[in-house]
Amino acid sequence: MQKKTVADLLSGNSYPGRGIIVGLTPDGKKAVSAYFIMGRSENSRNRVFRAEGDDVMIYPFDESKVEDPSLIIYAPVRSLDRKLVVTNGDQTDTIRDFLRHGDCFENALRTRGFEPDKPNFTPRISAISHFDGAYWYQLSILKCADGEGKLCNRFTFDFAPVPGLGHFIHTYVGDGSPLPSFEGEPEQVLLADDIDELTGEIWDNLNENNKISLFVRFTDLETGKTETRILNKHK
Repeated sequence: MQKKTVADLLSGNSYPGRGIIVGLTPDGKKAVSAYFIMGRSENSRNRVFRAEGDDVMIYPFDESKVEDPSLIIYAPVRSLDRKLVVTNGDQTDTIRDFLRHGDCFENALRTRGFEPDKPNFTPRISAISHFDGAYWYQLSILKCADGEGKLCNRFTFDFAPVPGLGHFIHTYVGDGSPLPSFEGEPEQVLLADDIDELTGEIWDNLNENNKISLFVRFTDLETGKTETRILNKHK
């Protein structure tokens, strides 16, 4: 699979939707996790990321404009037990709850499906980074199987980290009506050693009209120390 830069994968795509990148810095010292959200409607665009300890929550920017919070207000990032969970919906908390009871990422997602937003049937995308022992990570996508919202296909990918390389999964191939779901394996993407460089590269290459918020975290694999960046279009 061809390795591309963040700019290669984002700059020509007006609407990849929500996206997750997980990987390892070129020096092999830091784990990378990133998540962004985009939106076309006023309801979707009316959101901001806020850090709450090691977790991240999504809140409405203007509460008076909230129409339907069910699929847009959730915790996209949860940190627990030497693991970091990043998702595009409330399955973050499903995964957290299963992990707390000694269960696993895959079993948690077997209880969930794609989003009930007919006709798009938006995929649920999820990632987990494991820091208990040698670092490794998994990505998952839950997709509508039949075009009618009755059947769900579930795909999980396990990755051995390679310095300088990340894997990128997003909800949509691009804009459209209905929105076309992501296809194939997570895309390989080249990463930077500097968190501000990577944050800027992602943010600057997201469509200006549709981008909303971005989270990026680097975790030092030796010390466990983290660096986090959060950008919101609404200040």
